Amino acid sequence: MALEFRNVGKKFENSNRYTLKDMNITIEDGEFVCIVGESGCGKSTLLNLAAGLERPSEGGIYLDGKAITGPGADRTVMFQEHGLYPWLTVEENVKFGMQLQKVDKKEQEERAAKYLKMVHLQGYEKYRIHQLSGGMRQRVALARALTMDSKILLMDEPFSALDKQTSNRLREELETIWLKTKKTVLFITHSVEEAVYLGDRVIVLSSTYKGVRDIVPIELPRPREVYDEAFVEYRHRLLREVKSGMPA
Repeated sequence: MALEFRNVGKKFENSNRYTLKDMNITIEDGEFVCIVGESGCGKSTLLNLAAGLERPSEGGIYLDGKAITGPGADRTVMFQEHGLYPWLTVEENVKFGMQLQKVDKKEQEERAAKYLKMVHLQGYEKYRIHQLSGGMRQRVALARALTMDSKILLMDEPFSALDKQTSNRLREELETIWLKTKKTVLFITHSVEEAVYLGDRVIVLSSTYKGVRDIVPIELPRPREVYDEAFVEYRHRLLREVKSGMPA
């Protein structure tokens, strides 16, 4: 198993209320798992716990049997905001994390070239961030995350600020990259369509339950077509699950 939440509960400081409670989830090696739920149900909190940016109030989180006690090189996080440095070029942004990890310079060059090609940004290496569109900036952020070569990629609504056409294209490209790399991905999204398109399983969180309402395996062949009848049925099921989990 890759990532495991064991009886995890989370209360924030100066609060007696649980954001998450009795969380028991296992995410297997190479699996693409999506998390959905209404605003305030704890999706981002769950990801921050996996990243080691937050500590659980109860229970524990384990990666390959080892307790997660803080951030680590075995996990890479990609947020909604790209977090790129405007004074650096595209290539320099992609190499930045590797430089912090003191990766050999030749290896930096090879990884940067590999993943910039994979996200279709070859030829843009010397561009500044302000010269790129929003979608291109997220591609740079994705390339940077992939170069870290971590076991797990944690993604917090990375495409939600983009227009529909751009986000659709990027999710297609992300699926292609995942199929090539077989990295383990934990993907937070507010879009059930995106979750059905990308996920091997979709975990529905509920603020009423303070945790998991349902776990839905997506048993559809890839690539998936959003207008297929079976796809639409999954989307409607998840929409009902999210709505049912909302407080009255």
